[in-house]
Amino acid sequence: MNPINSFSTPPPIPLPGGPSGAAPTAADGPSFRQFLLDSIREVNAMQQEAEGAVEQLVTGGDVSMVEVLSAVQKADVAFRLMIQVRNKLVQAYQEIQDIRV
Repeated sequence: MNPINSFSTPPPIPLPGGPSGAAPTAADGPSFRQFLLDSIREVNAMQQEAEGAVEQLVTGGDVSMVEVLSAVQKADVAFRLMIQVRNKLVQAYQEIQDIRV
């Protein structure tokens, strides 16, 4: 039976911006603003896709009920998630506004 006494410390976690700990720059990746805008565009595209699928179904196009339901559900879930993110952002903004300086 071997005693457990060979614990080692984990490697250090690299800080954003390199070893200096500097703040991340635009070259590190997309900004939060750009991420939000891209997400909104994706949700909009999903909604338009669902709308097109429903329109095709109603006009007798070559689309199955399963595809339509899937597109509508996907758009609904994405929209609800976007609303929740918006609510959290508004809540955070209001909390920041309430901070007394």
